[in-house]
Amino acid sequence: MSPWEYADFDDHEAVHFFRDARAGLTAIIAIHSTYLGPAAGGARFWHYAQPDAAVVDALRLSRGMSFKNAMAGLPMGGGKGVILADPARTKTPELLAAFGRAIDSLAGRYVTAEDVGMSDSDMVVIATATRHVSGLPVAAGHAGGNPGPSTAQGVYLGVLAAIRRTLGKGSAAGVHVAIQGVGSVGGGLARLLAADGARLTLADLDARRAQALAAELGANVVPAADIMRMEADILSPCALGAILNERSIAELRVVAVAVGANNQLASPADADRIHARGILYAPDYVINAGGIMNVVLEYLGQGDRAEVEARVARIPERLEEIWAESAEAGLPAATVADRMAARLIGRA
Repeated sequence: MSPWEYADFDDHEAVHFFRDARAGLTAIIAIHSTYLGPAAGGARFWHYAQPDAAVVDALRLSRGMSFKNAMAGLPMGGGKGVILADPARTKTPELLAAFGRAIDSLAGRYVTAEDVGMSDSDMVVIATATRHVSGLPVAAGHAGGNPGPSTAQGVYLGVLAAIRRTLGKGSAAGVHVAIQGVGSVGGGLARLLAADGARLTLADLDARRAQALAAELGANVVPAADIMRMEADILSPCALGAILNERSIAELRVVAVAVGANNQLASPADADRIHARGILYAPDYVINAGGIMNVVLEYLGQGDRAEVEARVARIPERLEEIWAESAEAGLPAATVADRMAARLIGRA
């Protein structure tokens, strides 16, 4: 099937397929929009049972990055890299360098950084083949480095905003938050909420990782398959995408969903479903924009950690704007956010 026949193709400017058999690289770079600047978005390293799933991921994630960068006020468009890992998830310096060469062949139209399965040390290897990379290790006080903590900080502030709006409380103390996925973002969020005295329930496909963090924070653990059905105040999905669908939304037992991972809605209809249930929704590309703020400021050489933190601190303001319009117009928050973002990238 050609790229423009996919349901998730959204007038993408380009979809590039790369293969370097000697280096073991099979990759996709999707460029959704360069209306505001070069297409910025991390590279995902993942094993897909079917190659079509990798194409869908690249299309959905790149569109999300266009919207994320626009709503974050960044002078960047949206793109995404997807590296198709083998079942053993074999990652070599040769593979990473080959991906760097693929990026470089696009002459600056796409800028990469970390995403699922990638680290700042991987970015160092990619940077040997291209300068169009961010998320590199930096000195203390500078913008850049691992974007996970900045993403977690933004999601944390978004959770607090959701708590204020739904529960009328000024802090997370005593609030029950269920977190799906406790990697860089979910784990960081859990630690921030635990410091506030929140009551936490954690789940991860890596049960040992969830148990270790729960022991550290005094949290509860449930199987990964059960977290979406937990009775709690707030649900924060911080794993992979498309987990909010007709069935899972019907089973939600929370007043708000504040997401850390990208592309949580499986289909546009799911925005209506979650709205119809009266559950407050924090659109993913708004609440989790802290990481891209960090890596873009690094790439542009603008600002330091203080500037990153100041921008992250404004995430609740954007959420409140979306929620207010949603309530006034009677539209799903996700729909309101999409319309705002589309206007910003010239696709009203």
